[in-house]
Amino acid sequence: MKRRSILKLAAAVAVAGTLAAPVAAQETLKIGAVAPKTGPLAGGAVVTYWPNVQLWAHDVNERGGLDVGGTKYMIEIIEYDDQTNPAETIKAVQRLMTQDGADFVLPPYSTGLNLAAAPIYQQFGLPMVTSTATTDQIEDLSQQFPNIFITLGGSKPITQSLAGVLSEIRDNGDIGNRIAMVNVADAFGIELAEAARPAFEEAGFEIVYDTSYPLGTQDLSPVVKGAKESNPDAFIAFSYPPDTFGLTEQAMIEGLNTKVFFTAVATAFPAYAGAFGDAANGVMGIGGVNQADPDFQEYAARHEEVTGNKPDYWASAMVYSSFQVLEKAIEGTGSLDKAAIVQYIKDNAFDTVIGELDFDENNNNSSFWTVGQWQDGQFKGIASTGREGAVDPILKDGWE
Repeated sequence: MKRRSILKLAAAVAVAGTLAAPVAAQETLKIGAVAPKTGPLAGGAVVTYWPNVQLWAHDVNERGGLDVGGTKYMIEIIEYDDQTNPAETIKAVQRLMTQDGADFVLPPYSTGLNLAAAPIYQQFGLPMVTSTATTDQIEDLSQQFPNIFITLGGSKPITQSLAGVLSEIRDNGDIGNRIAMVNVADAFGIELAEAARPAFEEAGFEIVYDTSYPLGTQDLSPVVKGAKESNPDAFIAFSYPPDTFGLTEQAMIEGLNTKVFFTAVATAFPAYAGAFGDAANGVMGIGGVNQADPDFQEYAARHEEVTGNKPDYWASAMVYSSFQVLEKAIEGTGSLDKAAIVQYIKDNAFDTVIGELDFDENNNNSSFWTVGQWQDGQFKGIASTGREGAVDPILKDGWE
């Protein structure tokens, strides 16, 4: 485990921005960030997580730092690569708190690493506003770890929403009832698959192929061949970034031509359309955004300007918004007291880049996107738990 880098923007920028309203001398707030830079989930973290750490620190420091009871604090980010290894995540958090003198540690990347690290965050009393964890265990988790907050929603709302999209397409006479379903054998994929089975069956679908594969699997051809042999009307994969790309490639090779083709994390990445071009048209994926939303457009432009990369069209803005919650809670309490900050998050709603976030029993009860689709070069939200701007789904018309 190595310290990879420290980001601290020049204090001169902050001084210039605060001349009109003098405050006490500036201090430094050390904030740790632990996520994969290597290992199977590095590709996802590099797109969704790390650029938003950079952007958030830039934005806060550019406007003069965090105002904590009249004292301005510039943010210093201390980064660690957890190598997609829960044990390394835990060691990194421990080192940040006991050796590096971190004041706070941003939650890690992915469902599995967040769930694995929850006890260590609780041990240090750290507010844990997760941004890349999807779980229905929040009721049990919040009782055990009252400092954890889930922003990305649960597995049941996502799978029920997906079942609704499939039902609409079937009821229009465009597909039959046969579903091939695969999942990565990680907390994320396992929980989504477990929620999807009853949702699909209740909607009248038959799951004709149901299998999982280990995280980091390189050869996905047996999975896709098995799916094709089941003659499905829809292919559903609860996948992580490497397998999202791999499954799509294999589907093209094997000629798995279903009118509904759904993959999960990374489907919403700009690189997905970059890799597959027009063949991506009609592919469905987890999440989505309202591409016409001015707030998202402003955030996306700033993200690209500061980091040099486009955000993804699902979790990127959610990651940034979770950092905004921490920022606003610190300023709202006017202190660095962790218990007070956790309670403030419980008691308040927060205006963020994705709209209002409001936690009820530690769960985000605000609306969120559940299913998106590539349409004419844009990944658009087609289903949500109440978001505005959804578009109608289209059918996948081969891989040409």
